[in-house]
Amino acid sequence: MAANLEERLNAGGNIVEMLRNSQLGAYVYPVVAPEFSNWRSEQWAWQHSAVLFDQSHHMVNLYIRGRDALKLLSETMVNSPKGWTVNKAKQYVPTTPYGHVIGDGIIFWEEEQSFTYVGRAPAANWLRYQAATGGYDVEIELDDRSPMRPMGKPVRRKEWRFQIQGPNAWAVIEKLNGGPLEQLKFFNMSTMTIAGRTVRTLRHGMSGAPGLEIWGPYDEQEEIRAAILEAGAEFGLIACGSRAYPSNTLESGWIPSPLPAIYTGEKLKGFREWLGADSYEATGSIGGSFVSDNIEDYYLNPWELGYGPFVKFDHDFHGREALEALDPAAQRRKVTLAWHPEDMAKITASLFDPDGEQYKFFDVPLANYASSNYDKVVDADGRTVGFSMFTGYSYNEKQALSLATIDPKIPVGTELHVIWGEENGGTRKTTVEPHVQLPVRAIVSPVPYSRVARDTYAEGWRTGR
Repeated sequence: MAANLEERLNAGGNIVEMLRNSQLGAYVYPVVAPEFSNWRSEQWAWQHSAVLFDQSHHMVNLYIRGRDALKLLSETMVNSPKGWTVNKAKQYVPTTPYGHVIGDGIIFWEEEQSFTYVGRAPAANWLRYQAATGGYDVEIELDDRSPMRPMGKPVRRKEWRFQIQGPNAWAVIEKLNGGPLEQLKFFNMSTMTIAGRTVRTLRHGMSGAPGLEIWGPYDEQEEIRAAILEAGAEFGLIACGSRAYPSNTLESGWIPSPLPAIYTGEKLKGFREWLGADSYEATGSIGGSFVSDNIEDYYLNPWELGYGPFVKFDHDFHGREALEALDPAAQRRKVTLAWHPEDMAKITASLFDPDGEQYKFFDVPLANYASSNYDKVVDADGRTVGFSMFTGYSYNEKQALSLATIDPKIPVGTELHVIWGEENGGTRKTTVEPHVQLPVRAIVSPVPYSRVARDTYAEGWRTGR
């Protein structure tokens, strides 16, 4: 039996086939109730009133302390460390020595030699590996994400973590605080008072409206939640469940789950030997219509995921030389794809047609069915021009949307096709039922998503509305 990822890859034949047929299922947002009212009202509230997001369970917390903590982060991130100080956060993006993205997360600089990483497992695993093998004088504490399926057993975390977001969020925040609260610059940190307790804050925001991410000791979460909901009632604040929560990225434009680009390369062999056979990287799944025998065709660089502005060559970091060799203007770019309503109706109608074609089920508000999603995007000539990577439905826009990375020469307003569903009736993933593929028309749109003025579209299904 394989003891680590490297042994599993050596024993498992083709890497792509292994990951495309993983039995893990889709990425689960655990513990938090799926809905507190209904997912449509919860989506509507983050654009029109206010929501309380509970982020306490689905992300890894990694505490990094010690004399070399900043050095560890600086040498593993594409971001510049210049100007970074205590009480500021960064969206941390690490790359491999070959310049491909491993993952991302948020790093909170909380005290002089104390940082907290919050995010998905791949970037946390890379940090843990580098801390263990790179000669850094650091102490690492892992508070892993809650179990995907707790099966009724109690769940505890070190800290609770909430967000108060939406156009009415700041009114709720100031009511909770008992008075005005300074609107710090984006990703700056401070404190506020809730229910007589001091909680840490991070200035955040959605849809252009100021909001806060807040956190504190796990045992205090119930009284903090109750205070927020009570204070927010007059402003239309409602709790957002785990069903609607991940779909907010369709409107805000962050691609959460690219494949960690660590499965090949001699320089990464030690990392693969360090990763367990039960790690995220070893058990995760690839879903979608893009198929290649070469796992490296699934790897992405920072520009392709919209992280190009973060890349700064003012410090040494893993992958710097590889990234310096790239022409940023030639890389695929992140866009939103707006899916054709008639094609969406066709997908849904197939559920009710026992004699017709059955298309891949499109769940709402989130349609992803694997850890990392790669649907093929093709142009009018059938040429693959990119990947559709995170898919779902916005009740606010009454629109199926996906986040994609495509050929940089393709302008906003172009109609492309997303190939929805997997080849040959589908893989053996537990989330896949027998189906046939369907090319879905989709309009290239901006990130974050907004309805492009009708006259910018080529003549077609949105003009004249």
